[in-house]
Amino acid sequence: MNDEVKNNASKVEEQVRDLLEPYMQIVGISQSKNTLFFQGYWRFEDAPEHAEDDLKNAIGSLRPEIRRQDEKGIVQVSLNGQSQNDQKIWLHALLFFATIITTLFAGTLMEGEVPWPDITLLAHGIPFSLTLLLILGTHELGHYITAKKHKVDATLPYFIPAPTFIGTFGAFIKMKSPIMDKKALLEIGAAGPIAGFIITIPALFIGLQMSSVVDTAGLEGSIQLGDSLFMWLASNMMYPDLAAGQDVMLHPVAFAAWIGLLVTALNLLPIGQLDGGHVAYAMFGKRHKWIAWVAFAALIPLSFMSLNWLIWALLILILIRVQHPPIMAPEEPLSPFHRGIAWISFLIFVGSFIPQPISM
Repeated sequence: MNDEVKNNASKVEEQVRDLLEPYMQIVGISQSKNTLFFQGYWRFEDAPEHAEDDLKNAIGSLRPEIRRQDEKGIVQVSLNGQSQNDQKIWLHALLFFATIITTLFAGTLMEGEVPWPDITLLAHGIPFSLTLLLILGTHELGHYITAKKHKVDATLPYFIPAPTFIGTFGAFIKMKSPIMDKKALLEIGAAGPIAGFIITIPALFIGLQMSSVVDTAGLEGSIQLGDSLFMWLASNMMYPDLAAGQDVMLHPVAFAAWIGLLVTALNLLPIGQLDGGHVAYAMFGKRHKWIAWVAFAALIPLSFMSLNWLIWALLILILIRVQHPPIMAPEEPLSPFHRGIAWISFLIFVGSFIPQPISM
């Protein structure tokens, strides 16, 4: 951010702070690109009858957006006088289309076909691509819909195409405004994993039904997929008479479900701004930092089992951070309903966790 932008932000912040003081007890100010967010508690009981209209008129030139939830509120103002809600729909569509192509390509290769130059062979990749994108998309839409429910400004999902053996690096949404309280934080954090899990489990059983039993003799040196508790239970339910020296060769649909479980576990680690970090912070408030550091430290010994955990730990340290940023009223108690959501998220995490995702 250059000096001119910083100076403008400081002037606007000072101006809006003075205008807001009669209406709001400001407890936090944050900035995202060209937008300032003022968080606090309304003084509307002591303000004129039409306080919200008066406030909009007072800072109307800054295109304010005012959100209320009981006594709490957020006032969002633009630093450049333009609305920040416009989304580049074409970019989301382009990334989604590209991810369809890359996952189709990956799924086709899993079926032993090379879709070039005959691109009609990409049809072989449909089961894998459709299942994986449905799981990832449902996960992100769970976040998006819940964010909108709580009037948090969020983008549509960004899908990330990649030249990997699964064709993608996943998907994500961006929160463009602060989350107001613990209830909203927990619901938004838990909605994605729970929604994705609801799709993953049926896909897992359908995929296992289409999988085949193979002899493990002669498979030495091939890639072995680790089992989560849910994967182990489902496999034993579908193949209870599996003999020694036999294993299940996963159908692409089952493999996509396996990826869904792995992604769910990674996201539910109680660290930083991961989904599990949101849930743990909502549950434990400021005590979350100890949980986050213990969870992060646990990734180090896990790295001796699989380098995947070392890579994930580095990504967290560089991009996500270990501690969760503060929100308003962090010690506010949660209802039994919301604590139930947190415990469901924890059980999904335990059941989806794969200590050694891939081995040779």
